[in-house]
Amino acid sequence: MGQRYAFVVVGVIFFCLLFSAGLRATPSVLLDPLQASFGWSRSAISLAAAIGIFFYGMVGPFAAAAMDHFGLRRVLLTALVVMAASSAASAYMTQTWHLIALWGVFSGIGSGAVATVLGATIASRWFLKHRGLAMGILTASTATGNLIFLPLLAALASSGDWTRAVWIVAAAMVVMVPLVWRLVPDSPASAGLLPYGSNPDDPPAPAAPRT
Repeated sequence: MGQRYAFVVVGVIFFCLLFSAGLRATPSVLLDPLQASFGWSRSAISLAAAIGIFFYGMVGPFAAAAMDHFGLRRVLLTALVVMAASSAASAYMTQTWHLIALWGVFSGIGSGAVATVLGATIASRWFLKHRGLAMGILTASTATGNLIFLPLLAALASSGDWTRAVWIVAAAMVVMVPLVWRLVPDSPASAGLLPYGSNPDDPPAPAAPRT
């Protein structure tokens, strides 16, 4: 497939970002079900969501540094596992601090690593030409994720068993783990490939060693 493999990577990352957007949208549809099930106040539930947004924004720069140090695939897999585990564990929460830890801290950190910084890293590593197109596709995944997941999660959360919504989110993350492991190298060089738009006569640049 050669340089066109870059679009395979974009496709996988698109769905990672899409499912991450679904996870970020989940607290908004759980507000009423959690209040009805546990009697928790709206302020407590909103606090967990706010903490999640805080970590989502704060983690980005650190995630970029971690991708350079540990490798993009390793960081992405860790983020997917964290998001899947925090979402699944929330089906068993009984206290407000469980909500804050799972949907505030852990989901915020996990989704923060699977955000705009990931799309920018993929576009810069895998594309010399059409980099703007790749970045546009990956950026659109957030809006697409909200458009797809919000109605679905809202319907599941209001069906009488709100845990269906969190299990769907967890399952989506788990599905992406083997796809990322199999299809997303750390960089084109680590797979013996060239970025899209490179001169085919140029040898692949050696992969940068990780310290």
